[in-house]
Amino acid sequence: MDAVIEYLLKGDPAIRWQVMADLTDADPEAITAERARVAREGWGARLLAEQSDDGLWDGGVYRPGWADESRPMYDAWTATHFSLQQLVDFGVDPADPAVRRAIGRVRENVRWDHAGEPYFDGETEPCINGVALAVAAYFGEDGAPIARTLLHTQLPDGGWNCWDDDGTSPSSFHSTICALEGLLAWERRAGAAGAAVAEARRRGEEYLLDRRLLWRASDGAVIDPRFAMLSYPTRWFYDVLRGLDHMRRARPERDPRCADAIEVLRSRRRPDGMFTLENTHEGPTLFSFENEGEGFPSRWVTLRALRVLRWWDAAA
Repeated sequence: MDAVIEYLLKGDPAIRWQVMADLTDADPEAITAERARVAREGWGARLLAEQSDDGLWDGGVYRPGWADESRPMYDAWTATHFSLQQLVDFGVDPADPAVRRAIGRVRENVRWDHAGEPYFDGETEPCINGVALAVAAYFGEDGAPIARTLLHTQLPDGGWNCWDDDGTSPSSFHSTICALEGLLAWERRAGAAGAAVAEARRRGEEYLLDRRLLWRASDGAVIDPRFAMLSYPTRWFYDVLRGLDHMRRARPERDPRCADAIEVLRSRRRPDGMFTLENTHEGPTLFSFENEGEGFPSRWVTLRALRVLRWWDAAA
């Protein structure tokens, strides 16, 4: 067995089952059995256990209940919204009884700080709504109100921007990738009823593709050096790997405008075959992932990078 794959398979069940499914073509029954472990042991079980009976993680929806309201730009990753996003990333089985109980508590109790909206109705900001829509689609909840809001807040250039007030702002890569992930997940759940969602999603992807996922359309300069740095968890942030991973799922036929970004990703591969966690989005977390640290080889980043390269190279 390849040494990198062997190392990845020694990780948490949340990583192991995805490696088996996406990098080894393991037996489907073995994959299902490994995935079932996510809710019962390791990081998935630990995160589920952090939820309170009121449906909240750490006493808050977007930010924890202890956050200082006089510091609105302070990032913390311990509250409900990002905990749900992490459960999706873990690939926890949505049908697991413990997961169904957790999602039921969210549905019945959790309300946005913005105007008291139910969690699965969303709020106003597209970066938040995109993640919430992806969560709704993954766990089988009704995210239609969120999808409608995202369609309404799409900007003329095709993307989204959480800081826009009047529909005239240029789009943000951060907001756009969050919206696109949510729309793709909802489109696949809604099927034929998602035609308008599909059209909006493709327009948003064109915004990224016209910039080759990393470079300005005007002068070809890198938009932000941090976009070229590999990160995990991504939270609400864009990076080139996150953009490529979306295109892997959304456009499996391979758009040639991804080619330069693929070479950026390929150049980050270490001599030992692993990829480094290059950028940690700082903020309190409920717990740390073992053997995951900025500047060191990362199972999470390597899994995601190899998944992208396998897709790209297989279609060559």
